[in-house]
Amino acid sequence: MKKLLIFTIVVLNLNIMVAQSFLENQKSFERVKTAYNEKLSNVEMLLMASKLDLKDLQLFIRIFKQEKTLEVWGKKKADSSFKLITTYPLCSTSGKPGPKRQQGDEQMPEGVYKISQFNPTSNFYLSMRVDYPNAADIKNCKSGKPGNDIFIHGNCVTIGCFPIGDEAIKELYIMAIEATAQTTQPIPVHIFPTKMTQEN
Repeated sequence: MKKLLIFTIVVLNLNIMVAQSFLENQKSFERVKTAYNEKLSNVEMLLMASKLDLKDLQLFIRIFKQEKTLEVWGKKKADSSFKLITTYPLCSTSGKPGPKRQQGDEQMPEGVYKISQFNPTSNFYLSMRVDYPNAADIKNCKSGKPGNDIFIHGNCVTIGCFPIGDEAIKELYIMAIEATAQTTQPIPVHIFPTKMTQEN
């Protein structure tokens, strides 16, 4: 029992060290520093309005392609449900209705994903990789080349990614790296073709 307790404490301490290292590393980049300098107070006000805190935050991202919106949801670790924090418009889209099926089709994916990587030196200011393709995407790709490199990013150009502009990505990036530093679970990203209504 004592050995188990010691092992648990060691693992927890290692997790804390890894999280601190991740956050410190991200904050060492100039664009991330700029994001904190310009947008931290905005982020704190957004979270305060939802009775949330940057130091106790788990995120969930939901995207609706037809409505061209990206929703940011959050909760405290002890909470059972997420609250809507804010909504950012997608400032550019590509492709036609329907999911991404192969490399180069310029389609925007649809499905259940997670954030797998953060890029503080992106060509599109700041970016977060969505782990497309998932198992369903690979199964439905007839060419065997489903593509990859799908990101949520700044700027307003896309050939399949989800751009929200530089100002919005600064806020989202702060929330995302802070949330990632507090958990071993990646941020879930659910991408829908459209919102469900009585008509559809």
